[in-house]
Amino acid sequence: MANESLGDIRTRSPEEHWAHFARAWVALKAYTYLGKRTPYMDAGVDRETMPLRHDMRNATGGVMAAPLCIAAPEPWWLDDECVPAPVTMSYAILDPAREVRRVEVLRSVLSIGRKMGFTRSRIVDADDPTRVIALSSGSGVSLGDVPPGFQPVENPVTELEDSPDLPRLRDVFGILSRADGAVAIEKVTPALASPHGALHLGPINFALEAAAMDALERATGSVDQQVEQWSVMMVKPGYVGPFVARATVVAARGGRLGVEATLVDEGAKDRIMATASAAYRRVEDR
Repeated sequence: MANESLGDIRTRSPEEHWAHFARAWVALKAYTYLGKRTPYMDAGVDRETMPLRHDMRNATGGVMAAPLCIAAPEPWWLDDECVPAPVTMSYAILDPAREVRRVEVLRSVLSIGRKMGFTRSRIVDADDPTRVIALSSGSGVSLGDVPPGFQPVENPVTELEDSPDLPRLRDVFGILSRADGAVAIEKVTPALASPHGALHLGPINFALEAAAMDALERATGSVDQQVEQWSVMMVKPGYVGPFVARATVVAARGGRLGVEATLVDEGAKDRIMATASAAYRRVEDR
């Protein structure tokens, strides 16, 4: 399976580095389609915000996990400091945010070293910062140094009118269902690629959550599930494809269900790329 990304930024000369980054950043669909605004990276942006639309919500109107991974990607290690890659991403969802129209991310940088970075954040209602939607934290690794000369990128986001008729994110990002219950992304394209040419954390989380929700529906006969905990480990980058996600429901007491999901690069001998461990609760009242 051919990798159709714009290439690996680490192979570019210092003179080409930032032009390559700008092309890859604008082509990347996860942030622009969801309306994510990123300070320091996007020109003219000073607040880290993202709308919450119908396509970012579950069947009960509560927020899904993967959009929160786009609102607050962890760690907060920016591309003007290094070529970053996430290692862990964890989200405790405290509020399903049913009436919230937009979230804002309040950042805390815990430690940034030469090779590893650690951050945490509060995801709040942008109109009422005292309403905390989720707590996130994560760690990441530097894949290499970057040259000086970064300039914020003109990166207009997609302004979609909120509507229950919006297509599902799994359909927008090309996540296909397989006969065995797995879901798959065919290949890396510029819209799905990180600047270093691997599958981006956005489609990784979209695929893992799609597999988790399908597994919950098979196990319980219901889609009325609200995620309360979402933790992802990024094990290896994915370059080849197809990228296949499968999930298993783990029975638990106290009204919650556990889900374990795994994403593999099928074209690279089923190498594990990422895993998710999640907790869901059945929503009784709709």
